[in-house]
Amino acid sequence: MTNQLETPPNSQKILGKKGLIAFIALMNMFIPLSTDMYLPALPTMNTYFNSSTSVTNLTLSGFFLFYAVGILFWGPLSDKFGRRSVLLIGSLIYMVASVLSAMSTSIYFLIATRIFQAIGAGGITSVSMAIIKDCYEGKMRESILAISQSIGGLAPMIAPVIGGFVLQFSTWRGIFWTLAAISVINLVFAILFQDTLKEEERFRGSIFGSIRRLFVVAKNKSFILPALIFSLSALPFMGYLAVSSYIYQDFFGLSAQTYSYYFAANALLSILGPFVYIKFFSNANKNVFASFVMIVSVISGILMITIGGILPILFWASFALMSLAGSVMRPFSSNLLLDQQEGDAGSTSSLINTLFTVLGSIGMSIASIHWSNIVIGLGLMIAVFSAISLFGWIAFMKSAIPCKGLKESPQCNSEQ
Repeated sequence: MTNQLETPPNSQKILGKKGLIAFIALMNMFIPLSTDMYLPALPTMNTYFNSSTSVTNLTLSGFFLFYAVGILFWGPLSDKFGRRSVLLIGSLIYMVASVLSAMSTSIYFLIATRIFQAIGAGGITSVSMAIIKDCYEGKMRESILAISQSIGGLAPMIAPVIGGFVLQFSTWRGIFWTLAAISVINLVFAILFQDTLKEEERFRGSIFGSIRRLFVVAKNKSFILPALIFSLSALPFMGYLAVSSYIYQDFFGLSAQTYSYYFAANALLSILGPFVYIKFFSNANKNVFASFVMIVSVISGILMITIGGILPILFWASFALMSLAGSVMRPFSSNLLLDQQEGDAGSTSSLINTLFTVLGSIGMSIASIHWSNIVIGLGLMIAVFSAISLFGWIAFMKSAIPCKGLKESPQCNSEQ
């Protein structure tokens, strides 16, 4: 077996090992930066464009839907053409779309430019997990996932704060100009990046053949079933992104800047979670660990239903339980899913991200409907979908379906 622990990172003659991790972390930041930074501006954008909440929220849900479509194809293409080519194209698309978003004159044009921004973001993020699989294995991969996800967790913490700060001196347009500037930095990283997928390991078939590998990976029950179970958390989590600004500003009457502080305090847990996992749970019984995390998420939903609508701090604390639980779970779930398929790193990464994004888009739509009490509605989403994940996990663990690294015998049969 090729020594994947050292060879690819050492090939980064310009970026180096630390530069590569920084680049991966930046790629992981793109989605929260693209969504969370302009959350404080959503209520004022309604007024500016004279549009309804449901229409304005299409800039969020539409983004995630087409982001899912983008990563579904970019990942397999990176298995054929390499990671660097996809990164360069995706970065260019994102940069141009960000500029056009900042220049939008109607809500529908903004929705359209956000769609192209999402497609470009798909090219950026679809290969980030594939690069990690190219370069690392086992405990080392789990540690790198934790590090990159923790650094990437800075984005949802600082994005709304930056957005609120920009809104003090500019309009919502300034937020998209900021995203354009960040995309230029990412493009520079992509230019300096040296491909981690070796020529001999690339898919040799046609473009359509590379895309068909998605179906091969999707038929692997050892991969797809836990992927579905873990991705269910996206429904309430993305639902929170869609309605949090309205809850804090309209329901509780807070300012955009104060909202950004609450949002950032919650996002801080995304940074701490992966390190908590490495420190306390990396050697724990993974079956018990996953069940415990899902139970905590159910409790989060129950607390939100009962006390979340009383005070902003209680709403924050209720959701913080789920936020922390999800971030603690992430290194384990990502590493477990990557282990279930030999090769096809791009396709595997694409399916992981697509499932989370598609379900997240559905969650945004559910959360955005006219609830009689928006806080209780979000709490119901958290409790119900977390409970479904828990029962699904228990059923999967009791089934005869193998899973490499989790069920000792039999070993997973990776589909080639």
